[in-house]
Amino acid sequence: MKKLLLILLLTLFSATHSIAQAADIERGKQLWQQSYQGKAPYQQRSCESCHGRNLTKAGKHVKTNKVIKAMALSVNPTRYSDSKKVKKWFYRNCKWTMGRVCNAQEQADILAYLKSL
Repeated sequence: MKKLLLILLLTLFSATHSIAQAADIERGKQLWQQSYQGKAPYQQRSCESCHGRNLTKAGKHVKTNKVIKAMALSVNPTRYSDSKKVKKWFYRNCKWTMGRVCNAQEQADILAYLKSL
């Protein structure tokens, strides 16, 4: 009986708690470039909408027109050194761009892509 209960618990746990995959640069690039449906007047959004295609250069927010420093680690070496800032901006930008919070795997993939530049 105890063995059966243990098997059931392990099965339930593995079904609800998948093991995260390693961060993937290509998946991060795809997420970065993908268009998402937004609200008017900014219907189609992507990370590139504000950050631009060339991440070694500054971008500009499409709604506020604020300048956004280069995302490429090769140009901005301290860009991802503050984990609190990284977490804050993932939260805000994913909600604005994708319409939802990015999960941990998506964040890891996007960060891997950005750090590869």
